[in-house]
Amino acid sequence: MKSRAYAQAGVDIDLGNKVKATLPQMLASTHRPEVLGKVGGFGGLFALNSRRFKQPVLVSSVDGVGTKLKIAFALDRHDTIGQDLVNHCVNDIAVLGAEPLFFLDYIGTGKLQPHVFREIIAGFVRGCMENQCALIGGETAQMPGFYRNGEYDVSGTIVGVLEKSRILDGRSIRAGDAVIGIASSGLHTNGYSLARRIFFEQLRLKPNSRLPELANTIGEELLKVHISYGPLIQKLLKKFNRDERPRIVKGLAHITGGGFVDNIPRVLPAHCDARIHKHSWEMPPIFQIIESKGNVPEDELYHVFNMGIGMTVIVEADKADPVLKFIRSHQHRAWLIGEVVRGRGCAKVV
Repeated sequence: MKSRAYAQAGVDIDLGNKVKATLPQMLASTHRPEVLGKVGGFGGLFALNSRRFKQPVLVSSVDGVGTKLKIAFALDRHDTIGQDLVNHCVNDIAVLGAEPLFFLDYIGTGKLQPHVFREIIAGFVRGCMENQCALIGGETAQMPGFYRNGEYDVSGTIVGVLEKSRILDGRSIRAGDAVIGIASSGLHTNGYSLARRIFFEQLRLKPNSRLPELANTIGEELLKVHISYGPLIQKLLKKFNRDERPRIVKGLAHITGGGFVDNIPRVLPAHCDARIHKHSWEMPPIFQIIESKGNVPEDELYHVFNMGIGMTVIVEADKADPVLKFIRSHQHRAWLIGEVVRGRGCAKVV
């Protein structure tokens, strides 16, 4: 009786249990040897193999995907959202040099829709498998009256590890170093509130609208998966930083919310600026449309969007060419987009 009364109030425990029944099998495909216990416990268990490290340091991060969710709602397509979230979190710890160990998710919704739940989880699983990161648990909350019909929110927490002596903190960055930019797939998971305003209010387009500049509909273009740079960064550090003193790769910045202006300074010493040349890479058509039709001041564009660069790598100037060649050999487009100069810890787009 209590269960039926709760269901009438909007929380269907039986449905929740039913849609979660397939989780152990799905999550098992992401598990690493260090995962202990079973899915569905009060906490996920992970036995860190500390023998791999002299001084292991755990690195953690938590994030969401913002109003990109509005595009998923409009198209009723939810298979990319989970992958976006995993990749975003992986990138946030990868810039410190960390490899991901495990991931935890949270889904909050008014009414649990089985097909939506399965698509989101499938995205989590796909992202974790590609990043060799175990999905060891999560929480699904049914909160009727809290969310609009058909809407939900997601967030994720990631934990990774690295050797203490190999933390990338940017302290060795000096004037004269080169800045390499690695291509993004599009907006990734930032700037969607402004992008939605431009496309759907100012230009009066619909998610299924097509523009000649794009190969996809606007909605499909905006749902492109946030690239994970984690596997590339691990290979990059293994190739160029293993035995080098000073290190060739000195700092990495994930270009997320805040664009170039807020993210690159996170790795700069107080006495250095990064000078980014805005015409030095191939800007994707989606950003060209935003730039030409959005009526947004140019300096703000580079403070809100990644503008086609999802990750920056600061390296010794005389090693920029081999680093670029290495990145490109791993199927990532990349360009020399700037340099480090004397300054006050700022990033300037010129």
